[in-house]
Amino acid sequence: MKILGISGTILGAKTAALVNAILAEVKNVDPEIQTNLLDLRDYEMQFCDGRKTDQYNEDTQKIIQAVTEADVYLIGFPIFNGSMPAPLKNVFDLVPPDVFRGKVMGFAANGGTYQHYLVIENQLKPIAGYFRSFVAPSSVYAHTSHYNLDNEIADEDVLARIRALAEELVMMQEGLKQKGKSLL
Repeated sequence: MKILGISGTILGAKTAALVNAILAEVKNVDPEIQTNLLDLRDYEMQFCDGRKTDQYNEDTQKIIQAVTEADVYLIGFPIFNGSMPAPLKNVFDLVPPDVFRGKVMGFAANGGTYQHYLVIENQLKPIAGYFRSFVAPSSVYAHTSHYNLDNEIADEDVLARIRALAEELVMMQEGLKQKGKSLL
């Protein structure tokens, strides 16, 4: 099983720290699972404009390939102005929708107000529905105050939600494997 954690921003360190914390917890649930972080800060991604995949630069092709090869997605993003950042939306636009079909998605976000957690419910879950993905019931939202000075999650409630999401991602994917994806 390959779980791809996507840090869907090109700014800041809190999102990658949050995604890494959840990926580490996935490894605690099942050390055999292959986890990988796709940190968009590390790539020169081009904007989607309808070209064929092989016409984008090498970094953009690497992003598309990493997403295509994953079995499960942990999508993390900061919330800016009440919405997901453009680089994450660009990933969704670059990758053919059928890549996500029948795969498990979980969401984690961070932001500066407590109301921003609703972006997961109102924007990301409908996108996952469009893709026909299976969505983990839990999500994680971390407020700026939940981090310590080293950008590590320091809030016990958030750490409990991290554990719950990690367990759900593993359980859901294992359930799909046992069913032989007959649910599709």
